[in-house]
Amino acid sequence: MVQLRLPKNSRVGKGKIWDKPKAADGTPAKKLTEFRVYRYDPDSPDNPRVDTYFVDRDQTAPMVLDGLIWIKNNIDPTLTFRRSCREGICGSCAMNIDGGNSLACTKGMDEVKGDVVNVYPLPHLEVVKDLVCDLTNFYAQHASIDPFLRTESAQPVAEWKQSPEERAKLDGLYECILCACCSASCPSYWWNGDKYLGPAALLQSYRWLADSRDEAKGERLDDLEDPFKLYRCHTIMNCANTCPKGLNPAEAIGEIKKMMVERTI
Repeated sequence: MVQLRLPKNSRVGKGKIWDKPKAADGTPAKKLTEFRVYRYDPDSPDNPRVDTYFVDRDQTAPMVLDGLIWIKNNIDPTLTFRRSCREGICGSCAMNIDGGNSLACTKGMDEVKGDVVNVYPLPHLEVVKDLVCDLTNFYAQHASIDPFLRTESAQPVAEWKQSPEERAKLDGLYECILCACCSASCPSYWWNGDKYLGPAALLQSYRWLADSRDEAKGERLDDLEDPFKLYRCHTIMNCANTCPKGLNPAEAIGEIKKMMVERTI
């Protein structure tokens, strides 16, 4: 039987188990939540590891991000992760929590199945350090679809007009916060991330294709007419299942494919 193993320098080992915190009066804290967090230091020759921490729930708010911040402030200042708005708007704190991609600021510790909160970086992306992934390629792909209005008509005096019905077509598209949860959950993106644009970029592409004010539909579709950019999507639906904003990139990709067919008829 074939046995497949990771390269020796990529195998995740057991890390440090940190001491359980004490309450303000010096007695052992009573309400603890165990965190197991992926750690990787590019400046160290050591393999990645998983450290174990214990968060005093009486001293922190309920979200996973709150727990990570508490760990950084009270136990281990070397723990590295991204965060900004803490309101599910910026997408900075996207990571793999409890086996699924999510935003740490909107994922409650009590929503995690079992007694342990397992936290890893987004899968199949190059790790910069600990929970921080390199999103250079992801953002470059978003930029490649020209995420702005392209028009040829004369500039209007006041504004580009749009009916309520036309505006409604953008619902479920413009809300994307580019957190990369969907793309990092897509097997097609794992295999062809250098060529396949991925669900996030294609959702944004359809957002402009569906905009009644945009006048570059033909050029946008021409740019997507490629064996890899669009057609690597196999409608696995991981993207829709993991999106923290409840969006459906697979549906948007299907609409783009429909546009491709319609323009050939």
